[in-house]
Amino acid sequence: MVNPAMAGRRLFIRPTRASDRARVLDLHRAAFGPHEGPVIADLVADLLDDPTAAPRLSLLAERDGRPLGHILFTRATLSPDPGGIQARLLCPLAVSPELQEQGIGGALIREGLSRLREAGCDLVFVLGHPGYYPRHGFHPCRPVSAPYPIPAQNADAWMVRGLSPDALERVEGTTLGCATALDLPHLWAE
Repeated sequence: MVNPAMAGRRLFIRPTRASDRARVLDLHRAAFGPHEGPVIADLVADLLDDPTAAPRLSLLAERDGRPLGHILFTRATLSPDPGGIQARLLCPLAVSPELQEQGIGGALIREGLSRLREAGCDLVFVLGHPGYYPRHGFHPCRPVSAPYPIPAQNADAWMVRGLSPDALERVEGTTLGCATALDLPHLWAE
């Protein structure tokens, strides 16, 4: 359902600035709720400070200066290295609770993927809801293993989106490496 107060008003997506940090972290706390929100906000803060997460793409969706959503893509590596493949990990995506299911998350994903494609990124991975991310071109990822084993019942939550032709075929049998802040087994329990 579209929020009538937001109908017809333009959504603006831009790279985050250092001055956005508190608003971005508040957005994640609200979007993920009282139990998970503080954990996710701490993870976002860690990823924004983690040099191993660079290059990263951090985008903020806003309307009339009000933050509505945030998405973060961080550097990912493949081992063994197939050579010439650039990868990123989408983690996390947050939309203000009262505005969820209004297309803001999808707009952030589209804008992020477009910017990554222009920057030469080949593959984007996500550990996310298998009912949501396939709507944006992601599909279960069998050729590349997650940094830590995903329980069999959640295997479809490990997904990939190709941004360049044939990139996925070149990475068969590899394992994804991630930023130090994400390299913790409990973050991959899905």
